[in-house]
Amino acid sequence: MEKTKKMVLTAMMCAVLCVLSVLQIPMPSGVPITLQTFAVALCGYVLGQTYGTISAMLYLLIGFIGIPVYAGFKAGPSALFGVTGGFIFGFILLAFFCGLGKKKSRGFGFFLSIILGIIGLACCHTLGAIQFSYVAHQTILQSFLLVSVPYIVKDVLSIIGAKVASLAINKALEKAHFSNIETA
Repeated sequence: MEKTKKMVLTAMMCAVLCVLSVLQIPMPSGVPITLQTFAVALCGYVLGQTYGTISAMLYLLIGFIGIPVYAGFKAGPSALFGVTGGFIFGFILLAFFCGLGKKKSRGFGFFLSIILGIIGLACCHTLGAIQFSYVAHQTILQSFLLVSVPYIVKDVLSIIGAKVASLAINKALEKAHFSNIETA
């Protein structure tokens, strides 16, 4: 039964990520404003490091095989290896680091979980800027200034919002006897 619960929750959080990813506000750089960062962080904070990371990897795989779940209903290898693909790869690290902060919910632990999320966000932005730089034939600094800096405040707020939302979700999951997904 525990394996079934883990599979169901992982799939549900991946579905949330898919739905929140397709909604976008296009930007001139080609990197849209989305709720992906919020959704990936939520996967990590709700599922923990292992299953949150699996959820992000599943999202990457679903889009890679051609199901249009990336921003703006994009899919396939061309989307994954295009200007925004580095961010999609970075979602795996973002989910992992947010997952490390799953159990930290009170006092200093809450802030530690936010810091872990910001570390994951930094990894995600780094991968995104590097791939954008390569695909768009720009320097890393130009890419960072174009596709990372304008999004940092929104993304940090997304991390905080995801942590706060996860507290309520995890409490509800505990009441429904879906707690301790991270334990084997």
